[in-house]
Amino acid sequence: MKKVFVFVLLFSIVFVSPVKAEEKKPDDAVVTMEEIVVTATRDTQEIRKTPASVTVITAEEIADSGSTSIVEVLDKLESVQFRTYSGNSTQAQIDMRGFGGDNPFGKTLIMLDGRRLNRTDMASVNWMQIPINTIEKIEIVRGASSVLYGDAAIGGVINIITRKGKGKPALNASALIGSYGLHNERIGVSGATDKWTYALTGENNFSFGYRDRSKYSAQGGGFDVGYSANDLLNLSLNVSFNKLDYQMPGALTKEQMEQDRRQYQPAMPLYWMNAHSDDEGSDKNTNINFGMKSFWGSLGRLEINLLYGNKDLQMDMPSWFSYNYSDTDAQTFGVTPRYILENNIFGFHNKVIVGLDYYNEPYKKYIFSDKERTAQLSSADFMRESIGGYIRDEFSLLQKLILSAGYRFEQTSIKGSNVDFADPANDFTNQKNTYDARAYEAGLTWLFGKQSKAYAKYSTVYRIPFVDEVASFSGFGGNFLTDLKKEKGISMEAGTEFYPMENLKIGLTLFRIDMEDEIEYVYDPVTWTGENRNVGETRHDGAEISFAYLLPEYLRLFGNYTYHKATFENGINRKKEMPLVPKHMANAGLDIYLPFNVTLRTEVKHVGKSFLSGDNDNNAEKLKDYTIMNVYAYLKPTLGKIDMTVFAGVDNIADVKYSSFGIDYEQYWMPNFYYPMPGITFKGGISVTF
Repeated sequence: MKKVFVFVLLFSIVFVSPVKAEEKKPDDAVVTMEEIVVTATRDTQEIRKTPASVTVITAEEIADSGSTSIVEVLDKLESVQFRTYSGNSTQAQIDMRGFGGDNPFGKTLIMLDGRRLNRTDMASVNWMQIPINTIEKIEIVRGASSVLYGDAAIGGVINIITRKGKGKPALNASALIGSYGLHNERIGVSGATDKWTYALTGENNFSFGYRDRSKYSAQGGGFDVGYSANDLLNLSLNVSFNKLDYQMPGALTKEQMEQDRRQYQPAMPLYWMNAHSDDEGSDKNTNINFGMKSFWGSLGRLEINLLYGNKDLQMDMPSWFSYNYSDTDAQTFGVTPRYILENNIFGFHNKVIVGLDYYNEPYKKYIFSDKERTAQLSSADFMRESIGGYIRDEFSLLQKLILSAGYRFEQTSIKGSNVDFADPANDFTNQKNTYDARAYEAGLTWLFGKQSKAYAKYSTVYRIPFVDEVASFSGFGGNFLTDLKKEKGISMEAGTEFYPMENLKIGLTLFRIDMEDEIEYVYDPVTWTGENRNVGETRHDGAEISFAYLLPEYLRLFGNYTYHKATFENGINRKKEMPLVPKHMANAGLDIYLPFNVTLRTEVKHVGKSFLSGDNDNNAEKLKDYTIMNVYAYLKPTLGKIDMTVFAGVDNIADVKYSSFGIDYEQYWMPNFYYPMPGITFKGGISVTF
C-alpha cells in the first residue's frame, strides 16, 4: 500500500497548501441542529435534502435526558434497540432495522468524528469510551450507506461528534447520583480566542450495577483544539481516551430469577457450567483525529483526516471450560481525504463529493491459562487493510427536486498467523483473503412546503467478514477459511417528513433489505466439527413512524413506532422469523412546561415479543414483551451569569421485571437462560454553566 501513502502525501502537498481563492471560506457559525446533518452525505447539509430518515440529538438534549451513556440516549429512537448481558451499557449490542439476530455485529456503523469505531473482530464497540459530556451532537442515519461509508453501513450509521470550542470561555460542571451506587461527575471548559478554538472535558462514571457482579467504572476525557491559519486553511486536533473496568454476571434460568433475579450466575455442574464469580474485563481506548480543511472558494474545498485508534483489551472468563484469559491489542491507522465541489450547471445546483478511505488495522490476541498471564496458550497476529474510493453527486433537476447517485469500490485484505502452544494442529501461517466490494445508490428527494420532504432510495450494501469469522484462533480449533465471501444485499426505502402545521412533524419510512451470502456457522454432527459458510439469505421489512408536536410555552409531545419483520429466506427455516427481532417497538413522551422554569417529563417505552437466541425454527417460548415508564422533573434557574439545571427522575417506575436477551437452550436439553434488566431506578443531579 506504499502507493496509497504516496498518493495521499502528494494530495496533501498540492491541495492543502494555501492557494489564491476567488472567495473566502464559508461562515463557520454553528447552524441549528434542526437544519443540518453531517453523516448522511459526509458533508454539512440540510436534513430535508437527504434521502434518508435522520435524527440529530444535541448536547442540550443529552444533558436534559439524565443519561449516563450513549446507549441510554439512543435507546429511545425508532428502529433502534439494545440488548445487554450485564443490565448496563457496557458492551451493549445494537440492533437497527431488524438486524439484531444472533450476529448483530457489523450491521450498524458507529463513528466518532467520522472515524470508524467498529471492531475488526466479532464484538460490540465499547459505548463507554466516549465520555458523554464530550459530545456536541449525535447523528443517526437509518438505512443503507455503503456508498459513502463502505463496510458495516447496512442498518444505519451513527456518528458521534465531539464538542468544538466557540464564543467566550465557558465552564460546565455536573454531578449525578442514583440507585445501585451510581455516580457520574463531569467537567468541561470550552471557548474561542482570535484564531484558536478549544474544548477540554473529563468524566468519571461508576455503578455497582443492578445485579451482583455487574459493576463498572469508567474514567475518560478529551480535548479538541482548532486553528484557523487564514481564510484558506483550518487545522484541528481531537484526542479522547477512556479506561473501563466491568464485570459480567452471566445468565439465569427462570427458576433462578424467581429466587433472586439480581444474583450472578451460579455454578451448574449438571450443565457443565462454572459460576460467573470472576468474569470481568478491562478496556483502554485512545482515539486521535487530526483534520485539515482547505477552502478554495468557487473551486470547492478539500478535507483530510489522519486517524488513529488503539484498543487495549483484557478479558477474564474463568466460567469457560478452557482458554479463559485473553489480551487483545487492536489498532487503527486511517487516512480519509475528500473533495467537495458545489456549483451550478445550466442554472441548476449540483454538489459532488469524491473521497478515499484507507484503513490499516493490526490485530493481536494472546490467550493464557491463568489470570496472572504466566502461561501462554496461543498467539494470533492479523492485519486488516482496506482502501475504498467513492463518488456521490446531487443534482437539482428542479428547484425542489433533487436526484442523487453514488458509487463505491473497496478492496479489503485479511491476513495472519496463529500459534497454538497447547495444540500445534491449530497452527497456520501467513494465510490471506482478499475481498473486492462494490456499492451503488440512487435517490430522489422532493421538497414541498416550508419544511417537508418525500424521498425514495435504492442501494446495494455489503459486509466484510470479521477476522474471527475468517479464522479460528481462540482455542476451539485452528483454521483459515480462504473461500469465505463477503455478505451483500439490496436496500429499498421510501419515506416522508411532513409538517401539516409549523409545530407538528410526522415521519413515515418504509423499507426492505434483502441479504444473501450471510455467514452462518454450519455444524456437522457426524464429524463433530463445523465452520462458517456463506449460506444465509434473509429479508428485513419494516416501517418507522414518528411524530413531534410543540405547543410553545405549554408542552411538547413526541413518539415513534417501529414495525420489523426479519425472516430467513432459504434453508430448512425458510420464512421463519429471525431470533431477537421484536416485531413491534414504540416510544412516547410528554414534556409539560410549568411556571418558574420547571419541566415535567413522562416517557413510555414498549418492546414486543421476540424469539430467543438460537431459536431459528421458532419452536421455543418467546422473549416476553415489556412496557416501562420513566418520569423526570427539571428546574432550570438562571442566577446572574450562571445557568443551572437540577433534575430528579425515576426509571422503570413500575418496577417491571423484564429481560432484553434470552437464549434457547431447550434444544440442548437444558433450561432457557435470560439476562435480567434493572428494576426501579432513582437518579438525580445538578449541572451548572458559567
